[in-house]
Amino acid sequence: MGGRHAPGRPRPRARLERLGLGARVGARGPLVPICHPRARTDPGGRLDAVGPETLARPDASLRHAGAHARTLVIGPGRRRALDPVRLALERSLFESCAEEMGVTLMRTAHSPNIKERLDHSCAIFDRRGRLVAQAAHIPVHLGSMPRAVEASLALAPFAPGDVVLLNDPYAGGTHLPDLTMVTPVFLGPGAPEFFVANRAHHADVGGAAPGSMPLAREIYEEGLRVPPLRLVRGGRLEEDVLRLLLANVRTPEEREADLKAGLGAQAIGVERLRELARRAGAGDRGRAALRRAAEDLMQVAERSVRAALRALPRGQFRHHDVLDDDGMSDQPIEIAVTLTVGEGRARVDFTGSSPQTSGPVNAVEAVSRAATWYAVRCVLGEIPINHGTFRPIEVVAPPGTVVHALPPAAVGAGNVETSQRIVDVVLGAFAKALPDRIPAASSGTMNNLLIGGVDPRTGRPFSYYETLAGGHGAGPGWHGASALQAHMTNTRNTPVEALEHAYPLRVVGTQIRRGSGGRGRFRGGDGIERTLELRARARVTVIADRRRRGPYGLSGGRAGARGFTRVEQPGPSGAAERSRAPWPGKFQADLAAGSVLTLASPGGGGFGRPARRRGRRVRSGRRAP
Repeated sequence: MGGRHAPGRPRPRARLERLGLGARVGARGPLVPICHPRARTDPGGRLDAVGPETLARPDASLRHAGAHARTLVIGPGRRRALDPVRLALERSLFESCAEEMGVTLMRTAHSPNIKERLDHSCAIFDRRGRLVAQAAHIPVHLGSMPRAVEASLALAPFAPGDVVLLNDPYAGGTHLPDLTMVTPVFLGPGAPEFFVANRAHHADVGGAAPGSMPLAREIYEEGLRVPPLRLVRGGRLEEDVLRLLLANVRTPEEREADLKAGLGAQAIGVERLRELARRAGAGDRGRAALRRAAEDLMQVAERSVRAALRALPRGQFRHHDVLDDDGMSDQPIEIAVTLTVGEGRARVDFTGSSPQTSGPVNAVEAVSRAATWYAVRCVLGEIPINHGTFRPIEVVAPPGTVVHALPPAAVGAGNVETSQRIVDVVLGAFAKALPDRIPAASSGTMNNLLIGGVDPRTGRPFSYYETLAGGHGAGPGWHGASALQAHMTNTRNTPVEALEHAYPLRVVGTQIRRGSGGRGRFRGGDGIERTLELRARARVTVIADRRRRGPYGLSGGRAGARGFTRVEQPGPSGAAERSRAPWPGKFQADLAAGSVLTLASPGGGGFGRPARRRGRRVRSGRRAP
């Protein structure tokens, strides 16, 4: 190979950290927008965060904690010196295991949602179920996955070759389409030393509508609910369990292929951790070294977070925002937060948020924690993500509210829409403390589109799922990025060729909504507009928000433009006729072949008062001065 880099494998010294953030904050100075010239967008629409990965700067993970972080407490009155180069290498090795799991899943999956949009995540956990490292995949998956591993531990004792499967939102899941696999890693005799996990969004898991995200009132309508159970026992697939799963979905062949791709990713994670233990030493010495490395990373991450929090203004900061509705009524759903920053700690309290709703916008506690941790990490900067990162951050989500729903509430949209609004309110609270560092709101919705029916080309059912990118919020010194996924999602779009090949759909057009970003000294990013034609009769579900109130601006900046949905259905002559009445942001309808559906996503909020010239307000330019 002559030293050439293997395709699909992370470049050890050239990887950029994929955060999927609307923006991020460094240890000092203002937020750095991801649309900064140093940021890089790949052809699929994922965005790499600004600056090199921590591996390229071995001491970056210690910079918040100061010199005292170079020793670790190992017992009463006992400390051990810490080598920052070794720490950076160990962090990178753990993360590379998770990254390779993700590459395996992407390359072997069959559904466009996983292999094209990369709607999956992978992570490594220690024997107590604590997060050690994660790949830079989907924030809402990764922040909630520790609860799934915790729920899986109830099935102990484990044997080599076991694989646990679950999707129950009330037992560590997020919403039913997200299927999670958890595998114990044995490095020798006795109990497992680590666990590897992956979570992937499957395009259908049954329920009242294709895509398994219907406008439901109870979780029983949303699809097949799987508590933690063994899909593989001792290396042998539980065929009865698999048959039960496949009998309850619309696309069983695709589901089986994607599940087996997930099993392949798990096997890669197990083997890579075993290799790390062998490299660290023979027998017990290698196992102990790997355990110590995981514990070191957690201690340093915790110290780094506490040091970063000490640098923030202390006090209480409040913010609130709303979801348009729950899909069942026109009543707005309020999410309120009180942020308390103290000495090396933070408390994020959602008391005052609306009670859980009749519709599916309820979020389980794991989703609310994931969104909160993500937002806090945006503010704190390049700190390693593991269990130690979360210790100084207390999240209060009152049970029975929209941010901590209780059974049997429907939760399909809480994972995708409510999580976005939680990020908006937490960053809004931080903006009260750091007005010169926090950007305006991004699009604030994943613009979920689900279409399913029978493909006339094959006579088989199909189920299509996609989220639509939008505009990012502007900040103090930069314009918002346009047409990119923001915050809790970090997926690509489905390429037109792949979409039209897999489904009876035609992409009529995709374009940027010029001028949809909020006005301001710095303009919000523009959303996009996508138009699809149905080539077969289908049931269509749209779950979107920011249709009544655009994403907020800051420091005098204007809100971004609201999104909209337009449907044109065939009339008596067969030609598509536009509906005069606007379609709601959340709806479910059976549409005939030939119908044309247009979704437009919101623009990001503007930052700073728009410039004035000769008494007239003018639009800001697209480039920061």
